[in-house]
Amino acid sequence: MADESGESVDTEKRATLRRFAALGAAGPLSRLVDNGSSSDARDAIVGYLSTTPGAHFSKIRDDLSLGTGETQHHLRRLVDSRAIESFRDGEYRRYVEADRFSGFEQVALGYLRRKTPRGMLIVLLRDPDATASDIAHTLDVSRPTVSKHAKELESADLLSRENGYSVERPETVLALLVRYADSFGDDAVALAADADSLIRYDP
Repeated sequence: MADESGESVDTEKRATLRRFAALGAAGPLSRLVDNGSSSDARDAIVGYLSTTPGAHFSKIRDDLSLGTGETQHHLRRLVDSRAIESFRDGEYRRYVEADRFSGFEQVALGYLRRKTPRGMLIVLLRDPDATASDIAHTLDVSRPTVSKHAKELESADLLSRENGYSVERPETVLALLVRYADSFGDDAVALAADADSLIRYDP
C-alpha cells in the first residue's frame, strides 16, 4: 500500500519501466532510438510493444504508469525515429514495432485486441463448422451482436460469410494469437495451449 509520499507507487512504476526497458534495450530496434536522448520510458515502450503489439495509446500509458503528456512525447519521438509505427483502427490509434507486421497482420491485431471479435475468431479457429448460434452461446452474447461483429470482420477481410463463417488466412491469425497470447487474455492463452491440435498438415 502506498504511503502519503506515494513511494510504493513510484517504486512499482520504476520496476515496471525497468522490466520493459530491458526488453526494449535488448531488442533489435534499440539502435533506432536516439541514444543521446534515450530514456527508460522510451525503451519501456519499445519493449512493451514487442510483447503487446497493437496496443492503443491509453493502454500503453496505463500499463506503463506514464503520464498522458509523457506518453505522447515518447511515442512521437519513437515514431519519428522509425522505431515504431502507428495505424488507425476505428476510434483508436494503435502502435507496433516498425516494419514488423504486414497490413493484414496490423488489421488482425486491431481486432484481436477487442474481446468479442477475438472470441469469435478463436471459436472459429477451434471449430470451423461453428454457426452463429454456436458462437453466441459460447461467448454468451446475442445473435445480433455476433452478426454485427461478423459484418465488421468481413469488411476487414478477416472473415468470410459465403458458406457460414470461416476465418480468412487462419494460419496467420492463429500465429498472432499464439505468439502474443499472454497479452490478449485467458481465451488466447487457452487456445495457445491447444494450438498443436489446430494446425492441419496436408502433405
